Amino acid sequence: MTTIDISSQQAAIDEFQGDPGDRPVLRARFEHNGSPRYMLYTIKRFGYDHDHGFHLDLQLVSDELDEGRETVEAKLQEGDADLIDIDYISTARERAAGAPIVAFHPCGQTVSGLVAPTDSPIEGLEDLSRHRIGVVRRLDKNWILVRAACREFHGFDPDETATPVEAGSKVELTRLLEDGEVDAILQFWQIVPEIVETGPYREVLRMSRLVDRLADAGTEADADRPIPVSTFLTSEAYLDAHPDAVRGFQGAYRDAVERLQRDDELWDEIGEQLMYESDPAVVRAVRDRWREMVVPDWDETTVEGMERLFDHLGSVAGADALGIDDLPDGLFRTDLEVEA
Repeated sequence: MTTIDISSQQAAIDEFQGDPGDRPVLRARFEHNGSPRYMLYTIKRFGYDHDHGFHLDLQLVSDELDEGRETVEAKLQEGDADLIDIDYISTARERAAGAPIVAFHPCGQTVSGLVAPTDSPIEGLEDLSRHRIGVVRRLDKNWILVRAACREFHGFDPDETATPVEAGSKVELTRLLEDGEVDAILQFWQIVPEIVETGPYREVLRMSRLVDRLADAGTEADADRPIPVSTFLTSEAYLDAHPDAVRGFQGAYRDAVERLQRDDELWDEIGEQLMYESDPAVVRAVRDRWREMVVPDWDETTVEGMERLFDHLGSVAGADALGIDDLPDGLFRTDLEVEA
């Protein structure tokens, strides 16, 4: 275990913040234990933001809920941020409710893993009934995926036959498992290696397998590209005022992804500066899974896969599970020409 916390991570980032000069500023607010911070750190570390004509003002924030919304989501809607990432189902709910936010670029297939103690009788989704399952919140994409998969493939709804326990944050979710208050948890993918590599726990199932299966990946979508579940968001006002900065972020993101796909030494540095558990096995596990789940770019075919997944989740789990009937118009902006 390291002595890393939010302030030490922020200090490592601030070393590379630099002076914005006359460049447009993109205020990025991201969770201190979320996976996008690896890519964002890389953008700052190598100055890719300035290379692409904008200044990324990167600040890490809490992962706790703010009046039922993720903290980063609240900051974007309240005008305290220009760039965040959340899953596109949550984005759809907020946009349908009137929030002027748009998804302009994919992030990745950022879904959880089902984690249980090594001696747990839970071997798969079919075993969830009569167990206490920790989730960040019941409207979280991972619980929606589990509900849909259980209803589709096993004939039951764990929201009715199991007991979902809302933790409110990733940190609290791990505590619930370690203190035995739940029988298993749906923990975000980047934290799973920290748990299973250092404690008496095992990953029962990766939610990414459910995404591909429920979306029928490989039929219409590109089988070599995972369907993104999380996307980068900005406000309509910021996009209208600074389209070049948004396009610049797309270019910087592309450069950072390329670097992270090939540079193992950079991952060692990220482990030292940003990870709460710097054990080499944990760093390698996070690195390898990140490389599998990241989505460098998207097109209309990608969005069709995302729409197909949403429709299937709705038909199996129901609109109540999703919190919305349909994806609202204007949710995805794939028409921005990526900066060369």
